[in-house]
Amino acid sequence: EAVVQEFGPARVGDSFGPTWETCWFKVELSIPLEWAGREVHFIWESDGEGMVWRDAQPVQGLTKEGEKTSYILTRSLKESEPHSLTLYVELACNGLFGAGKGSMIAPPDPDRRVTLSKAELVVFNRDVYELLVDLEILLDMAQLLGEENQRSFQALYTANQMVNVCDVTDPSTFPAARDLAAAIFSQRNGESQHTIHAMGHCHIDSAWLWPYEETIRKCARSWVTVVHLMEHNPELTFACSQLGLIPVLWQAQQFEWVRSCYPGLYARIRDFVAKGQFIPVGGTWVEMDGNLPSGESMVRQFLQGQRFFQEQFGRICSEFWLPDTFGYSAQLPQLMRGCGIQRFLTQKLSWNLVNSFPHHTFFWEGIDGSQVLTHFPPGDSYGMDGRVEEILRTVKNNKDKGRVNHSAFLFGFGDGGGGPTQKMLDRMKRMSDTDGLPRVQISTPDQLFSVLEKESSQLCTWVGELFLELHNGTYTTQAQIKKGNRECERILHDVEVLSTLAVAQDREFQYPASQLQQLWRLLLLNQFHDVLPGSCIQLVVEDALQYYTEIRRTGAQLQEEAVQSLCRDLLQPKGWSTQSTLVLNTLSWERTEVISRPGPDRAETLALVTVPSMGYALVQEPFVPPQLVTVWKQEDGSINMENGVIAVCLDTMGHVTSLQLLDSRRESIPDGCYANQFALFDDVPLYWDAWDVMDYHLETRKPVTTVLKPLKVTLGGGLRGSVRFSLQVGKSSTLTQEIILDAMCPYLRFQTQVEWKEAHKFLKVEFPVQVRSTNATYEIQFGHLQRPTHWNTSWDWARFEVWAHKWLDLSEHGFGVALLNDCKYGASAHRNVLSLSL
Repeated sequence: EAVVQEFGPARVGDSFGPTWETCWFKVELSIPLEWAGREVHFIWESDGEGMVWRDAQPVQGLTKEGEKTSYILTRSLKESEPHSLTLYVELACNGLFGAGKGSMIAPPDPDRRVTLSKAELVVFNRDVYELLVDLEILLDMAQLLGEENQRSFQALYTANQMVNVCDVTDPSTFPAARDLAAAIFSQRNGESQHTIHAMGHCHIDSAWLWPYEETIRKCARSWVTVVHLMEHNPELTFACSQLGLIPVLWQAQQFEWVRSCYPGLYARIRDFVAKGQFIPVGGTWVEMDGNLPSGESMVRQFLQGQRFFQEQFGRICSEFWLPDTFGYSAQLPQLMRGCGIQRFLTQKLSWNLVNSFPHHTFFWEGIDGSQVLTHFPPGDSYGMDGRVEEILRTVKNNKDKGRVNHSAFLFGFGDGGGGPTQKMLDRMKRMSDTDGLPRVQISTPDQLFSVLEKESSQLCTWVGELFLELHNGTYTTQAQIKKGNRECERILHDVEVLSTLAVAQDREFQYPASQLQQLWRLLLLNQFHDVLPGSCIQLVVEDALQYYTEIRRTGAQLQEEAVQSLCRDLLQPKGWSTQSTLVLNTLSWERTEVISRPGPDRAETLALVTVPSMGYALVQEPFVPPQLVTVWKQEDGSINMENGVIAVCLDTMGHVTSLQLLDSRRESIPDGCYANQFALFDDVPLYWDAWDVMDYHLETRKPVTTVLKPLKVTLGGGLRGSVRFSLQVGKSSTLTQEIILDAMCPYLRFQTQVEWKEAHKFLKVEFPVQVRSTNATYEIQFGHLQRPTHWNTSWDWARFEVWAHKWLDLSEHGFGVALLNDCKYGASAHRNVLSLSL
């Protein structure tokens, strides 16, 4: 499509845009005959991301920020090679890290333009390049090994001799200078030296400061560059979790994008997989958030990812590779083991703001006792450059020295893609076994973990969650994304339950496997660790919300089809009175609840129904509870509601001033305290705005006290009692809440709507309860976790804001209070106050 367009002239210095646009350049090259035998490069520099196309195939990514600005046309120009050729350069008008206006994480500048700063045909002098890399390694050794180490002086004096020997105007002096460096690099280590397993890495966020669509091109730009690198470095293997060198490529979704959009490149990748050079690791559909997806979603991440790797590459992954997500659920070890994975690599806990995590290699134990061998690269990064300083830091940092003698070293440009460079590889070749430096070998994840397993007898065990002491705001940021995720998880659960029951009853019913896989993959994509947490630009949010809309729409259709098949006879008008209502229960316990259903005049009416586990009920005659809900107003404007199970008193601002369990007359609210208290906090983090809420925000608490509409009764009792009120929040936001008590119901429901117009503010709702416990319990994936309610240690207070799924609970012997939600994740329990972040 691009080739057939009409092209106009372009010059160095021209600018192109606006942001997210694509420009194509037709580059006609003519190599001089006198360059015979020389290495010839095409140089292209711009502040946009580019890709070279040759013979209708992508051949090289071009990213100035990723130190990739040249495409090698020939390593030694032969007479038989074409001297005239045409290339095409695809230029994306955005940088490696998007197009933030003023800073990397600022909203994109919609009118940013990229400038072409260099376009040249050049002779590359590889002898000079090799000489400079030699000198760089020697000078780093001289500077970093320290005065107490004789090798630093040997490196210094060798570099000095090289400068003396080398005449920059006489290339014939270069070999003698290089021989001096080779003598240093060939002096070997002893057997006890630490071994670093270097793996090239190209971490590509599936969406972040750029939309999903741009990620597809980032994958192509990065991966074609790595394949090109592998072709000229045949000793390399490439572990692929996303990409690495070994290329480590780990997100099945990104493979699928490349398979669909770049079939030629994908075929080359599969060839390298078959040769054992390109090694898939990771095992999930995307590099998902490690906290917020439900247990079933996490299983589907592994299921979809492992199935893709099995179908496309003939093997599943034995390593879970998740270097850049914001904490790790205590349920993950059990899920990993259940999906065929016993090894785990990450490094994100090196970002902890308060406590330094005590291990780099250890066994991680989940809530059921499952263990996985876990490794954090001690260099505390997944984007190393292969420099001496990073190699030395990897050994110095390692907190398990003595227990194990091997560690990972991930090198290559990441987050926005890019990957390893030839220079990084050349640096490490010189350090492969040089006395005074750790031993460096290009390795694979399997080689690393295999040797760690052999050395694992003295490793320590960490039990429970790997909590990241940073980015606590991601549990709450972008409320619509959080709500969409929870709702769509529920919808897909219901569709699968009803469709399975329909298949069991009617063999003619076609289970919607392909449609469900498509919907699951959309949901799993939105669980990527910068989308579900909300730490992404507006374009990504818009895409994510559109995907949720698609899941809701198609899910509703599939649910209706399943119900029509499952309950066909029940839905026939002749089968039952027009006043009857079919009620389905897709959960695994019997439920008695008040429902709303259309009446004879199409007005909504209430009915109390009991529906069995995974079953249905036909509601005809309304079931009358043993005690109806009573609602009455006091002289001071407060309102009481009671249903025979619980009794509640609310003041005019909607505060719960009393909540009693009637059979024991146990009061839940402490004297003088208000539950359902909304509070506003300042939210000004140190840097990561959408990601972080700092502990000092707790010092800025301001109760919400401005009443717009005082408490009034909206339903006066019977099957349901309800009240409503409105508050002003901050300067210009409004909050409206309906509080509902149903017959026979042991809980109080709060339906809350906020029109949010605040900036750098954080809204929470608090429930002080008359319960004393040193631990609160939080729902996580397929289980629960206890966290302290006190701040005795730095590990305790660093968890001032935590995540939970559908509930958190504070209980003592014989009594407790739980706070449930249908779309929130941020929470806390300090002393006796349960708090939900809205």
